[in-house]
Amino acid sequence: MAEGEDMQTFTSIMDALVRISTSMKNMEKELLCPVCQEMYKQPLVLPCTHNVCQACAREVLGQQGYIGHGGDPSSEPTSPASTPSTRSPRLSRRTLPKPDRLDRLLKSGFGTYPGRKRGALHPQVIMFPCPACQGDVELGERGLAGLFRNLTLERVVERYRQSVSVGGAILCQLCKPPPLEATKGCTECRATFCNECFKLFHPWGTQKAQHEPTLPTLSFRPKGLMCPDHKEEVTHYCKTCQRLVCQLCRVRRTHSGHKITPVLSAYQALKDKLTKSLTYILGNQDTVQTQICELEEAVRHTEVSGQQAKEEVSQLVRGLGAVLEEKRASLLQAIEECQQERLARLSAQIQEHRSLLDGSGLVGYAQEVLKETDQPCFVQAAKQLHNRIARATEALQTFRPAASSSFRHCQLDVGREMKLLTELNFLRVPEAPVIDTQRTFAYDQIFLCWRLPPHSPPAWHYTVEFRRTDVPAQPGPTRWQRREEVRGTSALLENPDTGSVYVLRVRGCNKAGYGEYSEDVHLHTPPAPVLHFFLDSRWGASRERLAISKDQRAVRSVPGLPLLLAADRLLTGCHLSVDVVLGDVAVTQGRSYWACAVDPASYLVKVGVGLESKLQESFQGAPDVISPRSDPSGRDGVWGSWWE
Repeated sequence: MAEGEDMQTFTSIMDALVRISTSMKNMEKELLCPVCQEMYKQPLVLPCTHNVCQACAREVLGQQGYIGHGGDPSSEPTSPASTPSTRSPRLSRRTLPKPDRLDRLLKSGFGTYPGRKRGALHPQVIMFPCPACQGDVELGERGLAGLFRNLTLERVVERYRQSVSVGGAILCQLCKPPPLEATKGCTECRATFCNECFKLFHPWGTQKAQHEPTLPTLSFRPKGLMCPDHKEEVTHYCKTCQRLVCQLCRVRRTHSGHKITPVLSAYQALKDKLTKSLTYILGNQDTVQTQICELEEAVRHTEVSGQQAKEEVSQLVRGLGAVLEEKRASLLQAIEECQQERLARLSAQIQEHRSLLDGSGLVGYAQEVLKETDQPCFVQAAKQLHNRIARATEALQTFRPAASSSFRHCQLDVGREMKLLTELNFLRVPEAPVIDTQRTFAYDQIFLCWRLPPHSPPAWHYTVEFRRTDVPAQPGPTRWQRREEVRGTSALLENPDTGSVYVLRVRGCNKAGYGEYSEDVHLHTPPAPVLHFFLDSRWGASRERLAISKDQRAVRSVPGLPLLLAADRLLTGCHLSVDVVLGDVAVTQGRSYWACAVDPASYLVKVGVGLESKLQESFQGAPDVISPRSDPSGRDGVWGSWWE
């Protein structure tokens, strides 16, 4: 039983050691200098908040052509970056090896540290290429001497070295061989001592006796951060410059009007924020692990998708090459056929001309025919021969090659194609659509219309999203209703809630993915249900003066014969009769909404609801001239329009 408990204890200890070792190994990445890739040694804090070893910083500046950049890591660090004897108030530099590097380093606007004010004569400004963020940061005219050492990072590095070192006991540096294990350290002496050596080198009654002993260490650092400008202890923190300052810096004009707080307040605030953030991260380790798994899956998917994209591009380019090769063969075949046809014509012409040479061909035959003495036979043979000789004579007098030797008509104009191939690039997602506000409206349905910008890549389909804005917001992200894969550049949303405000947006999609959303458009729906009705030509409408459309949703006034006869009276302001057209629906209760469009050129139009009794009076007391669906109780209203 005891052996089992001992084994369990041993196993738990080993597991703890493995976890500690893994944690330390993972933390080691944060303790490596980005220049030398080794543990930080006297790290300096750059204005961009990244760290770099002091020796590495000096080497980088030396490579950039700066000399006398201040700061000697071997000297006593009474200031955060250098000693008073080694700091250089103004630095000189050699000729830069590269003109483009000179132009980049002399840009004073990039990386300017807000807490540093230049002199009137613009002294030389040291620009440091940060190896972490790949940007040039301004160090000011004092260079490295104006930077703080990151003492906290040094302590973390030292604790890390001690935790991972095996048998790493620190020995006394003043003992005679063999040295004893050190028990004390002295920052002023920059050495480690055993008890006897510390007493020996710090005799009572001397100034060294006032040295404060520390724990033994191999890395000595100042007790606290000192202002690089005034060698005073920093006591405040400038929130505007994000820089530690001393009492003298605080009263200088450089920090006039800045938000300055005591170091204690800044320490407590930053510590609380860091603790809170760290607590949140540690409390969500499962979430971190889940996200790591998602990222690893994204890495695998990226590798597969990237390979597929490469194969697809290669296949498409090979397809273009095949089309070009096919076109090349076709064009060459056309040139070959043209060439052979011209050569045949020229060869025939050559043969014809060779026949005109003395004693050969046609000329020789003609010479032999001329020797014929029999007149009838001569006439018979010479008739045909004369025609040939005449044609040959004409060809000789108007000589011209039977075919052109130039192939200028076979020159290719590939300027447009070369431009297209040069501009050949990956497909981009569609740009944000533009809502057509002139054609977008809300009635009993919401009609949304849009268009793509002029030079936007095409969209295969669209996604329309909409939601009500006049309802209480639910906790969490905003929830949109979505209409997927909308073809065309318009969408119809049916049955919207009355008296509501809808916000709508749309985005396009193609093979490259989804584009940006359009600007939101807000639409107000009618305050009551829309009343649907038709204009009824059977009730009250005068067919001579009113023309109702085939769909019975529009009516217009036409100049009939009575109106033409009364045209001379229009100038005198004579009252004309009122024409009335009724709808086929009677409104008996509740709330209803409708809208109508009136032609701006209309003379006088009145639209509204009329009581049945009033309508009967207007129809000269005809009791049956009402809408076919009216309520005879007299409480109903009939939709109507009046024209003069």
